[in-house]
Amino acid sequence: MALRTLSAANAAALDKELMSTGAYSLDQLMELAGLSVSQAVYKLLPLNKGTRVLVACGPGNNGGDGLVAARHLHHYGYQPAIYYPKQNKNELYQRLTTQLHALKVPFVTSLPNPLTTSTYDLILDCIFGFSFSGSIREPFPSVIAALASTTVPVLAVDAPSSWDIEHGPPSEGPGKDYHPGALISLTAPKPLVEKFRGRHFVGGRFLGAEVAERYGLVVPPYEGVAQVAEVPVDGEGKL
Repeated sequence: MALRTLSAANAAALDKELMSTGAYSLDQLMELAGLSVSQAVYKLLPLNKGTRVLVACGPGNNGGDGLVAARHLHHYGYQPAIYYPKQNKNELYQRLTTQLHALKVPFVTSLPNPLTTSTYDLILDCIFGFSFSGSIREPFPSVIAALASTTVPVLAVDAPSSWDIEHGPPSEGPGKDYHPGALISLTAPKPLVEKFRGRHFVGGRFLGAEVAERYGLVVPPYEGVAQVAEVPVDGEGKL
């Protein structure tokens, strides 16, 4: 099945439509996104292969998706740890962190140097999503550099952090050599996926046929109760 990509502008418009005429709340969309991310982790790292997951969160919605995913991972039997250096003070994000504290999910204040498989079995990159633009401020350049050099498998959520949503990896800076092994596109792939070479999943099983058609999207073939579908890309990055 050939999927179609969704530009950053159209992704923002779609989210706005879902929260207006679609009657979804931000909480609902974040919950569905985080659930999809947690299922992608399970496909990449079954519990019998490892349980230690580092969730690196940024201050925006992408970070919120990571917080939700961490809660689900805890209930599945994983051992998530949260790296969240720029915590969002919005009430929604405060509730998500409170839920994790209640489950005694640890929040770490720094990353191991080097970041190796002796500490974690998988890393979730939930730092920047489709709305990212502009320069990257500390501590995130150092974090992205660590992700680029780590031997730990990385799953990027919606976009490898620092990548341009339309054009892919930057030509310079800490993300120049950052190529995570897996990506989960939320709702629909963004144009950067054409430059991606790893395992690719699509998550966010809530689009109706009418909305998908209006945005020129193809809903992937989700199986059974799955909230995520793996969608191969060929050697040239085409869907």
